[in-house]
Amino acid sequence: MDFNLETNSWQVLPVGGDTGMAYMGVSKNKKLFLKRNTSPFLAALSLEGVTPRLMWTKRMSSGDTLTAQEWLNGRSLHKSEMASKQVSDLLYKVHHSKLLKKMLRQVGGTVVTPTSLLDSYFDGLSSDLRKHPLLARVATQLKRTMPQLDPANFEVCHGDLNHKNWLLSDAKRLYLVDWESAVVGDPALDLSMLMCLYVPRDQWHEWLERYYGREIDSAFQARVDWYTMMNLLFFIKHSHGRGRFHEMNQDICKLADFVDTKN
Repeated sequence: MDFNLETNSWQVLPVGGDTGMAYMGVSKNKKLFLKRNTSPFLAALSLEGVTPRLMWTKRMSSGDTLTAQEWLNGRSLHKSEMASKQVSDLLYKVHHSKLLKKMLRQVGGTVVTPTSLLDSYFDGLSSDLRKHPLLARVATQLKRTMPQLDPANFEVCHGDLNHKNWLLSDAKRLYLVDWESAVVGDPALDLSMLMCLYVPRDQWHEWLERYYGREIDSAFQARVDWYTMMNLLFFIKHSHGRGRFHEMNQDICKLADFVDTKN
């Protein structure tokens, strides 16, 4: 890939990722993380210290936009580290940043509501999942108990809190990367996803209070519960569509357990 970096001293190497648009630029003892066509939202993330520092942005002759961030040696978080205070503190910062919210709205960030989530779940849903007794019952319950939150109070949500998207630098600074799924929505959407994947059920209340910094009320807990069931339905649909039936059945069991504990 020719990035026209104004000098032939740069070597550009592809790095891992699903998009195929991420590279490492190497010149002598310098390294940069390069990416094509990143959202302008990256500048706000860099200013807030949520992602590694943005060094520059250039328009390429092809019409693509190339961004360069500082290269940080480090590693992704392990699953066992996802319940840590460092994670909850960074997520709280994201969810309460006025700058991030302003910038994501300015660049046309998608607004996600409970209604749009439920519609998305049913869109293209296979007939066997549509007829599954537990899934149908949960979907009906979600329709009946949709959270009522003014969209003006929505915040920035990352949307893909996989442990691989958390970068812990060698200096022990934590960053949240890969923002392609970012939306404007209820922070409970992010919280429920993270807890569902990584926090033991009996630790949820404690984790939420640590995130929030105070006692959580019943209305907030109800929203988290609603998004937890919604996320599990999406996990089940995703696994079914890819033929990962073992993972699908695990999430169906998780959903059944969650519903039982609420009743």
